[in-house]
Parts: sequence; C-alpha cells; structure tokens
Amino acid sequence: MTEENKRIPSHVSIIMDGNGRWAAQRGRERVFGHAAGVESVRAVVEASVKAGVRYLSLYAFSEENWGRPEAEVTRLMSLMVQSMRNEIDSLDRNGVHFVVLGNRSRLSDEINRMIDECDAKTAHNDRLTLMIMLSYSGKWDILEAAKSLVKEALDDPEKGRAMADGLSAEDFASRLVTSGYPDPDLIIRTSGEKRLSNYFLWQGAYSEFYFTDVLWPDFREKEFFDAVEDYSRRDRRYGKVK
Repeated sequence: MTEENKRIPSHVSIIMDGNGRWAAQRGRERVFGHAAGVESVRAVVEASVKAGVRYLSLYAFSEENWGRPEAEVTRLMSLMVQSMRNEIDSLDRNGVHFVVLGNRSRLSDEINRMIDECDAKTAHNDRLTLMIMLSYSGKWDILEAAKSLVKEALDDPEKGRAMADGLSAEDFASRLVTSGYPDPDLIIRTSGEKRLSNYFLWQGAYSEFYFTDVLWPDFREKEFFDAVEDYSRRDRRYGKVK
C-alpha cells in the first residue's frame, strides 16, 4: 500500500463473521469471541484512516440475530454500549464520525441515547465515517423504503401516480437508511463464508467482494490492507465495456 497510484476504495464494508467459532476453538463461550472482535474493529478503523478510506461500514448485528439466545443478545448489546463509551473519545480525536444505521426501534432507550450522543459528539469529523449496521438487514431496508413510498402515495394519490411513473433507482435509494452515503466499493467477509447474509442487497449491486478464511477476531491491519490491495487490481466496469 505504498505506491501512490494504488486505487483506494472510498467505502469499505465488512461482514464481521467468525466470533463464535474463534471462541469455540479456545473452549470459550461465544460472547468471548464477540469481545475479542472489538479489537479488530479498532484495528480496521485505524487502518481505514491510514489508507485514506472515507467510509467504513460494519455489519454488527442483523435483524435475524434477534433470534439468538436472549443471554447472548443481552451481552452483545451491553458490549455495544461499553464499546461506545470506551472508544468515542479516541474516534473523535482521530477525525471519525460515528453513526449507527438500522432498525433502531428495536434497540433499548439506553442504547439509542448513547448512539445519539456519540453521533452528535463526532458529527463535525470528516476524515472517516464509521457506520455501524445494527439491527439491520437488506430485506428490511428495502421493505421499509417501499412502505414509505406506498404511504406517501396513499396520502396523495395524484402525487403517487406521478411518482410511480417517474420513480428512479436514485429516488428509491433515497428512502434507504444509507441515504446520503455512497454504496460500498468493496465488501469483505471474514471466516470463509461466501454469502451476503441479507446484507446490503441494494447497495452491494456493483460492489467488489473479498472473502477470507481469517476469523474476525484475528482480522487486523495486514488483512485489511491485503483486501484493499486485491481491490486495487480489479477492473470495475459496472456492466459496461471498457
């Protein structure tokens, strides 16, 4: 990553996978792996700033994850609050804007207050935007966007008919929770799995994918730069011919 002509992705997104397996390999409970994964989050944030990435989104908790054992969900949410408290000053010092996107109606009042405080504290930063995708899924995101369009059309049928005739992909994307942020250039998935798992179904239409066998708690700066290096060699055509 030392050559000046390296193409750096503006937006890198990571499906953080493998915490449970990492913990199981050590004879520990899954929550031990989740806690260890916080160190990897810190490492990739620092690596993103160093590389010049402008947006970093992390798939932290899906809508489907609410179906996990209650004790694990409770521990995960507690870990989220603890991590925000511990990391927010460092993020602010390093020019990172912290935001959380997803179905926040399912989050506790405590978590939502902490999210708002962290967002407000770092809103002036523009070196890196760190997006934590929490209680998020691609299908939920698309469905909510569609619902907002239907409600608007029902409230004003004439406007609804005009909207239906002229609706563009850009118009629809403006209803997604990621409105205002660029689609990911590169999506990384750790732990050897090769699927999206209901993540960024709309936003990832033309993303480049990078899969690694490394479990998330072992993913550090080197692994991040390996992925960015691989991305820099790709020829992105967006369905066109060059």
